[in-house]
Amino acid sequence: MRHVLVLLNAKAGTLQQRDGEAVRREVADRLSRDGRKVEVQLLTGEDLLRAIRASGRGPHDTVIVGGGDGSVSLAARCHENSGKALGILPLGTMNLLAHDIGMPTDIGAALDALDTARPMRVDMGTLNGRRFHTISGFGFFSQMARARETARRWGLGRFFAVPIAAFLALRRTGRIHIDVEVDGQRRHFAAFSALVTVNRFTGPGWRRGRLDEGLLEVHIVEDRGALAKLKAGADLVTDSWRGNPGIVSLAGRDILISRGERKRSWVSTDGELSRERLPLHYRVVPQALELLVPDAAPQRGSIS
Repeated sequence: MRHVLVLLNAKAGTLQQRDGEAVRREVADRLSRDGRKVEVQLLTGEDLLRAIRASGRGPHDTVIVGGGDGSVSLAARCHENSGKALGILPLGTMNLLAHDIGMPTDIGAALDALDTARPMRVDMGTLNGRRFHTISGFGFFSQMARARETARRWGLGRFFAVPIAAFLALRRTGRIHIDVEVDGQRRHFAAFSALVTVNRFTGPGWRRGRLDEGLLEVHIVEDRGALAKLKAGADLVTDSWRGNPGIVSLAGRDILISRGERKRSWVSTDGELSRERLPLHYRVVPQALELLVPDAAPQRGSIS
């Protein structure tokens, strides 16, 4: 890590509560050690998207993205075969990938971790050919993403936004008949949600034990009636879902999900909501991303 480009999302949740320019200066000062060349940009909207898309090119050997899972997901897609390492400064709401690698959410602690971070090769997934780093789902999960945006517009903090979003999502989600094919083996489910993760959640909680298993895992939340649906929804929000008999988990490398004659479906992928064509085709891409992880993080992944 000798020449570093840092791209900060000025609209990220953490930066909206602080002086963005002061954070930009702090990042530059903290990372400019041992003769490193560091460039820090504080951007929003299309300027940020253009900078992330262009970050796979240029003289820098390392790119650090300060934002949420959506910004990180875009950066990961743009760094295919770039030869550059990607670092994360978690400034969003969920910070799923940052959480998995043990990156602190406090800005000062995260900068200390990045200062001594090491590169690691991790897997990615693809949805209909487009890469993502952690999680993709529809039904309850996509409705949850839509409801969370509504709760945010109401000015609610995360403590209130999550349970309110879950309540709204449960009201909006009905029974879905889906066919799930995992490595050529097909099963039919009457469900109200399905979620695909890059590698397996090991539990408790929404955390992956390894980032280089070379697997996907699909979690189908079966519709077993109103009470079971409420219980499953509560378990999903409170991270106690693994023991719920109404949630079926299947692991494989190639997953195809169809919904009868429907042509498109709302899907939430790494925090970003999109309208995707059906069937949904998921594949794993082993060791596709070179990621900076804290030096004290568990040895999960292939060290470069």
